[in-house]
Amino acid sequence: MSIQIAFDNSYSRLPPRFHARLDPTPVAAPRLVRVNTALAARLGLDAAMLSGPDGVRMLAGNLVPDGASPLAAAYAGHQFGNFVPQLGDGRAILLGEVVAPDGQRRDIQLKGAGPTPWSRGGDGRAAVGPVLREYLVSEAMAALGVPTTRALAAVTSGQAVMRETALPGAVLTRVAASHIRVGTFQYFAAREDTDAIRMLADHAIARHDPDAAHAENPYRAFLAGVVRRQAALVAHWLLIGFIHGVMNTDNCSVAGETIDYGPCAFMDAYDPATVYSSIDRQGRYAYGNQPRIAMWNLARLAETLLPLLHDGEEASVEVAKEVLAGFSPVFEEAYFGGLRRKIGLATAREGDIDFVNDLLKCMAENAADFTLTFRRLSDAAADPGADAQVLALFREAGAVAPWMARWRLRLAEEGRAPEAVRAAMRAVNPLFIPRNHLVEEALNAAILHDDFGPFETLMDVLAHPFDDRPGFERHTLPPAPEERVTQTFCGT
Repeated sequence: MSIQIAFDNSYSRLPPRFHARLDPTPVAAPRLVRVNTALAARLGLDAAMLSGPDGVRMLAGNLVPDGASPLAAAYAGHQFGNFVPQLGDGRAILLGEVVAPDGQRRDIQLKGAGPTPWSRGGDGRAAVGPVLREYLVSEAMAALGVPTTRALAAVTSGQAVMRETALPGAVLTRVAASHIRVGTFQYFAAREDTDAIRMLADHAIARHDPDAAHAENPYRAFLAGVVRRQAALVAHWLLIGFIHGVMNTDNCSVAGETIDYGPCAFMDAYDPATVYSSIDRQGRYAYGNQPRIAMWNLARLAETLLPLLHDGEEASVEVAKEVLAGFSPVFEEAYFGGLRRKIGLATAREGDIDFVNDLLKCMAENAADFTLTFRRLSDAAADPGADAQVLALFREAGAVAPWMARWRLRLAEEGRAPEAVRAAMRAVNPLFIPRNHLVEEALNAAILHDDFGPFETLMDVLAHPFDDRPGFERHTLPPAPEERVTQTFCGT
């Protein structure tokens, strides 16, 4: 066999109740769409091997390489606030784990690899649209500096999957720090399996929080690490206008990565109540609700860890409360510090939060594009002649002018060179994001016409989100009225 991958499969060494062992189900006629050559190199894998005939067979699930230990993981979860005690990988199979040259352990998982014991009557497959969406958005998030699962490859399957209609099938190869979720802990808590919770926590500590193993209370330290990671992650989401769409506890990674993109979207006009997901009918996971939901999810994790946090229940609850109280300070520092940087401020002053919120309020009242407002402010920081480009984004062009006058005074008081301010702002304010109408355009070309050209163009643009790209101006613009995407879909 020509497939050589040095697997080291720690999760498969956990007891059988953690997972089901099974191979992927082969597909009819796998065809390579894309291999992420840069990510392959970071993992110590040979991209040319992955792109070859045996590599494509492996990426499709038709060939299981030596050393792999394929499994579907068990987990539970709160879905839109309702607890489901048994979910699990219903269409994803973990091939195994690799330790990259940087020493970091990574899962390699096939998504859309066929039915598992947790498919609940589903086909275990994925359509090409959701596969390409996750590939596009996860790689865009990586380029934006957001912790995320990554896309190593995508292949089409040569067979249809049935959703509302017949759609071309595909398989995504996903890479993650791990696939351990809040819902993984909930699975064993629902069964009152404290031994399994302890084994899972010990495994997660070894993998994600090795220093916690030496703490006075390792499980407290582990919970604190998850809280910090989630607080910083959600702050980063807000700073780029990202809306996850399904922040269920089974989609909340203890590694602090964005996972399970589903009906995710990036906001165009700023509005904290923005919802795109077709299944989020009550707005539970709206843009502005994401910090609150992250905290709610973390409270569910803390509940599962109560038997490990202290000998007595009351004392355990107090420990959990203390740790969860750490969410807000971490989130606020990351979010408001990020907002200061987005408007070019290098120092913190009393009243800054109100100052930035005044801008956001004006943006919301005037349907100003989130991404372009901050990017054009970057240029206006060095060139007052660029003010018109900012004003043009607001329904009432003069609405933001008083705020900008106050902003210029504040920048002047800091005394930095205008070009230095501009450079610092451009480094945190992207020009290119995966705008929903462009993503849909790329997906429709692939689904309806087997044309992956728009997908490749968008991948190229999103790989360098902060750089000017002459000739790609269209990719910077919000949608025209007839291009607006009002709903996104999960694809399961």
